[in-house]
Amino acid sequence: MGEFFSNVLRYPKYLITIVLGVFAASLDPLVRRSSNPITAISLIGALISGLLTLTYILRAMVFPVPIS
Repeated sequence: MGEFFSNVLRYPKYLITIVLGVFAASLDPLVRRSSNPITAISLIGALISGLLTLTYILRAMVFPVPIS
């Protein structure tokens, strides 16, 4: 039974490792391309746009507007 729980406790470590690996793999090409000022400005704009979109979606999910 102890082996079962030690196995179950490993899954969060795998999840964190996979998520960090995906972020690192996707951010590495963007960081290399940011030496061009136009590309850097567009990347910053895309980041801000993505964060705003996520904020609005989460706000709509948590505080839904009643339909009248």
